[in-house]
Amino acid sequence: MNDHDLVYILLVGLAAGFLAGKIMKGKGFGLVGDLVVGVLGAIVGSWIFGELGIGAYGILGSIVVALIGSLLLLWGLRMFKKKN
Repeated sequence: MNDHDLVYILLVGLAAGFLAGKIMKGKGFGLVGDLVVGVLGAIVGSWIFGELGIGAYGILGSIVVALIGSLLLLWGLRMFKKKN
């Protein structure tokens, strides 16, 4: 992975985290927390789609995959947060 790939992943993750934070309203982790979750969600989404054998191409496909991963991660974190 080169520097351009890392920047691409970070930008896609930031966009997905922002969108996921807007979709999942309520008490969240704040803007910065949702953005961090977005970057981690991009990794989760890529892993899930890879395991399912589903490919996503282009910037839009990357954002959709990262958004789905971010939504799943935010949902899981918020469920965990409610129990504690």
